[in-house]
Amino acid sequence: MNLKKEIYISWLRLKLKPQSQTFSIKEKLFAHLETWRPYTFVWCGLVSLVGACLAYNGTPSFRVMILSFFIPLIGWIASLYASDFLDRNLDAIGKKHRPIPSGRISSKEALITGSFFAFTGFFLSFFLTIYNVLFAIIVAILVISYTKIFKSKGIFGNINRGFITIAAFFYGIFSVNQSFSEIPMYLFLLAFVFLLHDTNSNMIGAIRDVKGDKKGGYETFPVKHGIKKSMILSFILTVSWFFLIIFIPWYYQFLSLHFYLIMIVDVGILIIFYYYLMKTFEHHTRKTALRYHEFFIIERITLASALLFGVIDVAVAASIFIFSMIVTLLSQYILRGRYEGV
Repeated sequence: MNLKKEIYISWLRLKLKPQSQTFSIKEKLFAHLETWRPYTFVWCGLVSLVGACLAYNGTPSFRVMILSFFIPLIGWIASLYASDFLDRNLDAIGKKHRPIPSGRISSKEALITGSFFAFTGFFLSFFLTIYNVLFAIIVAILVISYTKIFKSKGIFGNINRGFITIAAFFYGIFSVNQSFSEIPMYLFLLAFVFLLHDTNSNMIGAIRDVKGDKKGGYETFPVKHGIKKSMILSFILTVSWFFLIIFIPWYYQFLSLHFYLIMIVDVGILIIFYYYLMKTFEHHTRKTALRYHEFFIIERITLASALLFGVIDVAVAASIFIFSMIVTLLSQYILRGRYEGV
């Protein structure tokens, strides 16, 4: 049976299944919380906040900090609804437990809720600068192109996700009313760190879905080239972005010593990750593959926080770091296994 026919049959089953099943308000609210994936959305807000603080070279106004953090986060939630809506027929084949295939959220409900978050983020951008409004549109285009075009195109899909993170970074930069000509060269160079980092983490995240992606005709990098080559590419990308994140601040001297101290923690997380990866990749399960991406989720919070430690007050940076890590770890523990079906 070809992919289109299988997806159509799954869609037909969803369409024709009995509608007698009802869900409580608690079940529906929890389904929406699953869709938000709180263990992922903090990163997007942090990257934008990092851009704002680095462009300002310190702590911007409270208004700018709140908006630069929460608007990309709202946009990220909107993108997750869009992704789940566009993938609903494919998810119906092998991921029937997810909010839309399970019926806990209807397709129409997902579309309306996602649109609400998207328009909210877009209109809030007008409280910043015209550049932020433009970047909100750019992010929307990148998100749709990822799901509709590039997600199934191997490394190009992973790179697309990297560009989404770059857009979030520049969203923060422009939130402090920075003109394009005033942006320091080192911020453009730092953008490559986020590109390489999220290209890598997105590729590692695809390992857990190898069976489903192969069945659905998605030619992700792990599907096309296997886990071993994915591991080698991951290590190359990590060495590349790590070299840049250490060299750029050292060369341009724009971060304090606190940045390097927090990066020691980041190194420790990466060492544990690659040790775990090498130890388990030959006989990995979907559960262990999920752990691979969970390491990156924890590591990237540390990476973004290290940049904050290097440019703003240590107490403020520590508060943001602790808050972000608590939200990430707690939501990952409560929600991730349920959403992923492991």
